[in-house]
Amino acid sequence: MAAVTDEPGLQTIGGIRVEMQTRGNGRPVLFLHPENGFDFAAPALDALAAKTRVVAPSHPAFGRSEVAPWMSTVDDLAYFYLDLLDELDLRNVALVGVSFGAWLAAAIAIKSTARFSHVVLTSALGIKVGDRETRDIPDIFAMTDAQYLETVYADPAVAKRDYTAMAEADLKVIARNREATARYGWSPYMHDPKLKRRLHRIRVPTLVLWGENDRMTTPDYGRALAAAVPGARFETIARAGHFPHAEQPTAFAQKTLAFLGLA
Repeated sequence: MAAVTDEPGLQTIGGIRVEMQTRGNGRPVLFLHPENGFDFAAPALDALAAKTRVVAPSHPAFGRSEVAPWMSTVDDLAYFYLDLLDELDLRNVALVGVSFGAWLAAAIAIKSTARFSHVVLTSALGIKVGDRETRDIPDIFAMTDAQYLETVYADPAVAKRDYTAMAEADLKVIARNREATARYGWSPYMHDPKLKRRLHRIRVPTLVLWGENDRMTTPDYGRALAAAVPGARFETIARAGHFPHAEQPTAFAQKTLAFLGLA
């Protein structure tokens, strides 16, 4: 079944209306956003679209995207995206994910890489690195807003927002993103206990990108993830925390495009 175009910015994929934008021309890049969603006008997407065709959806339950009652796990999302690739008939795709989106990208790639040329995992969640008594990923739901910003940004000032000045529609999106993050990542918290043992199934060139100042998942966490993917390359981005695409969009895009041979 082909994708159906609905109201502007929405497409129906597998019976679910999904917020999605496509920009640029060339090799397709499927960009999977982090748990806090993203601005479709973000500079990182424009930088990638300068040399590729970027397909950027909001995951089901995030942003303005619908969610089906049966969708409750990252695995459910992974199969949804495999269906999306089929319906849009995307081939030779670079799969690029950030944080929760990188966890999702890994969950997709361990199932099938038939439509992918490359995988880029940026500041990924999704695996257990330490022992059962060690918390690898801090509990973002127990943090104040200030504590959260200190954890995920190298420079927290760049992300401070005045919620009292925001439109109701924007506040609704923020609330939906938090609710959706809990829906998919609450238990077990922000990881799949089986994922690490399955990363060897990612059989296409893989780049693992990390912010040097990431305090959500440290660079050592990233190195452990990269070591589990055969032949994966690990690189860091200076002056960036957990969301390098937001803090250092030019460096993020340059490293990604260079990995794709498009720099």
